[in-house]
Amino acid sequence: MSDSFHITNREQLIEFLASEVVTTSDAIEMLGVSRQYVNKLVNTGKINPIRESPKEKLFLKSDILARKEKMEKK
Repeated sequence: MSDSFHITNREQLIEFLASEVVTTSDAIEMLGVSRQYVNKLVNTGKINPIRESPKEKLFLKSDILARKEKMEKK
């Protein structure tokens, strides 16, 4: 899958971030798993945050949805 984004102004950036970036809490809800399990997925490289801080990680929504699809196939 090749996603391409063309952002030319601040409004488009804000729209992209609001619709395509999710927090750890969002990922937990989308996947229906615990925070510990999300951390395990990160530590094993099964999902990769696009930004990390000591208290929060940010993920691309498409990565979380792809992981969800793989989990549902099992």
